Amino acid sequence: MTAHAHTHSPAFLWFEQRFDGFAIGLSGLCVVHCVASSILIALAASAGGLLLNPIFHEVGLTIAIGLGIIALGRGVFVHGYMMPMVVGSFGLGIMAGAMSLPHEGGSETLWTLLGVAILALGHDLNRRAAN
Repeated sequence: MTAHAHTHSPAFLWFEQRFDGFAIGLSGLCVVHCVASSILIALAASAGGLLLNPIFHEVGLTIAIGLGIIALGRGVFVHGYMMPMVVGSFGLGIMAGAMSLPHEGGSETLWTLLGVAILALGHDLNRRAAN
């Protein structure tokens, strides 16, 4: 294992050590969004349409990619293991691919949830490797 000396403030170090936890929380919010969107579509097409606005998916994926780069990339430098980054990147790829699927039929939701679960696994592996 490799480690590097930090010259950051204690507040930054506290936040840096929790990137993976924040990313896992974002994955949970994504699951809630996907399930809520599906339920709302079934109940009321107009309300569900608001949650299916592509901007939610684009912004969410952008945030997930940003946290992935920071947390998973940092992990490689801290503990030296590539597996968490590989697993997390695979999940991000599935999430990005799901955005190209039609909203109807539920396949986009299923692929997104699979990608989110794999990404969360990558962050969990990263967090465990750092301890």
